Amino acid sequence: MAIVGIDLGTTMSAIARLDEMGKPQVIPNSEGDLITPSVVLFEDKTNKVVGKVAKQSSVAYPDRVVEFVKNEMGKATKWEFFGEPYSPEDISAIILRRLKADAEGTLGEPVERAVITVPAIFGEAERNATKSAGRIAGLDVIALLDEPVAAALSYGFGRETGSDEAQNVLVYDLGGGTFDLTVMRIAGNKITMLATDGDRRLGGRDWDDKIIEFVARQFEEEHGVDPKADLECFQDLRNRAEDAKKTLTRREQTRIICQYSGNTTRVELTREKFNELTADLLSQTETTCQVVVSNLQGSGKLPGGWGDIHHVLLAGGSSRMLQVQEMLGRISVKAPEMLEVD
Repeated sequence: MAIVGIDLGTTMSAIARLDEMGKPQVIPNSEGDLITPSVVLFEDKTNKVVGKVAKQSSVAYPDRVVEFVKNEMGKATKWEFFGEPYSPEDISAIILRRLKADAEGTLGEPVERAVITVPAIFGEAERNATKSAGRIAGLDVIALLDEPVAAALSYGFGRETGSDEAQNVLVYDLGGGTFDLTVMRIAGNKITMLATDGDRRLGGRDWDDKIIEFVARQFEEEHGVDPKADLECFQDLRNRAEDAKKTLTRREQTRIICQYSGNTTRVELTREKFNELTADLLSQTETTCQVVVSNLQGSGKLPGGWGDIHHVLLAGGSSRMLQVQEMLGRISVKAPEMLEVD
């Protein structure tokens, strides 16, 4: 019986197990991908689709798709589809069942026990909801692991044989819907949490929203109507904004096309303009970084402040944005190291 580790993410999820050498290995889903979109499409009363197809269907069926459910964990939020009510735990359980089934198909054995990662800033209500989702999905959740700790372990800290020299690691985790900042001290296999902060409602989706507003304003100026008023158009614009954000990590400029009510607007978005539009969001995370390190310096846990941080580790898909890496490099005077899924 396999024991797996599950990253139940706001926008993407993954499942892994330890191989024969004790190294974490991500298990591909049934489509051969290492990550699965955390999106659920209610096709009919009995058929629930999870992943890439569900995300692609979000434009055609925006009223039947649930995204960003992680932001609702621990809350009394309810959805209703085909006369059936669903809680955040129920939706998360549907995603977990897909991950479980895919892993079982690959491994050829039952998957019944799991460790699930959660943001360090999750409180008791969110953690209990995550455990409940696991139980609904047929999993024995043997532990919840804070995402920054999982990131550090996956990167390799704490596995240096014979080395007990302490390293102070700052983990900047900007996901699709949550922001986690953690500073930890690692000596051999011992991990001591020094500080945790963040915002459970700040993530890459907010950067997407800035692009959406920018494009929608130009469309309205040209055609006199707000494309966000139409649910299908709004969802299409959200998908295009997310793609544009990713493109601007590789290129200096991209084009976004917005079509609504027979009208079309083509918007050229440069990386410079994108950085300008989202400067306030990046500033929020920078302030958190500075306050956390300053407080640790004041308490004597990091007497040298940033100088006592040995590694700056990036986790979460949105931390791939160049503006994030440039900001962290500037304030820490270190090259941030990206945690990659492999």
